[in-house]
Amino acid sequence: MSIFNYKQRNNIILVSIVVLGCFLLYALSDLFSSILGAIVLFTIFRPFYLYMVERRKFNSTLATIIIILISLIVIVIPFLSLSIMVIGKIGSLNRESINIDKWTEKIDAFTATNLNQPHFAENTLQKLGAYAADLFPSLLGSAASIILTLLVMYFLLYFMFVQMREFEVGLLKYAPFREQHALKFATELRNSTYSNVLGQGIIAITQGILLAMGFYAFGIPDAIFWGVIGAFLSFLPVVGAPTLCIPASVILFAGGHNIKGILLLAWGLLFIGNVDNVLRMIINKRIGNTHPIISVVGVFIGLPLFGILGLVFGPVLLSYFLLLLEIYETNRMAADRLERIRTGPEMQ
Repeated sequence: MSIFNYKQRNNIILVSIVVLGCFLLYALSDLFSSILGAIVLFTIFRPFYLYMVERRKFNSTLATIIIILISLIVIVIPFLSLSIMVIGKIGSLNRESINIDKWTEKIDAFTATNLNQPHFAENTLQKLGAYAADLFPSLLGSAASIILTLLVMYFLLYFMFVQMREFEVGLLKYAPFREQHALKFATELRNSTYSNVLGQGIIAITQGILLAMGFYAFGIPDAIFWGVIGAFLSFLPVVGAPTLCIPASVILFAGGHNIKGILLLAWGLLFIGNVDNVLRMIINKRIGNTHPIISVVGVFIGLPLFGILGLVFGPVLLSYFLLLLEIYETNRMAADRLERIRTGPEMQ
């Protein structure tokens, strides 16, 4: 006969589940990008999957393969191609060809005289170089890791769609809150994902295109390259693509093109900056409202964990965390009300 009673056995099993769950989470930490990516893609493409299966009567396997191909063509391959282009361009930059040494000497002379910082520009360039190396790791050196991440992500996504009903029923069954709260969480999760991924992606692409057009019109070299950089920076609400117009305008001023410098500065700070605000208002109204603080803090959380993907995954993770806090607060308030109702008559 067991020395443990029913309640003790349940408690031991629960502790064992928690310990093993923590161990499994630690073991799967390297694949967390794959898991999060599968969740994001599932949330984005779920309406399209239901449209193909329920309205067009597609086979579930065929619909899933179509979604995988679309995501590869529209999201994954362009993102990897742009990252490779940026890495290659950064690696091919020649200090003498763009007169970096001349500019750093002038800036260091100014800061040494006025700010008592004789190596300000040189130290800043070194820090920026190290930051860029962390943000854009060598894709060729980590090709095996990227392939593994994509394979696991699409493996999970395939079964999440093919067995969607079982997957969603399982989520509802093991969710630590009531069904109505779980459905609310699913709706808010969809809105947060759309706002952070689709909404911010639209803003980034728009700002990158406008920046490249402005640089090309005013004669700044490598306009497409800087447009791609601007698109990445657009995920940073505090920095953003328009800030690239400031050093570009300084270069034009230094070359004696004052009118072009003023016009480019106005193009970036007034036009591109306001386009960002207008698009953000439309997206928040139609999709979901993501506070700028969530975007800023999420980026700083995501970059050390996911590299360049942290620009997207960081705000998404933070939004999910805040949603869980909201659900927890709702459940706690409901439990308190039930407790007051239950104990009210007894207290009387």
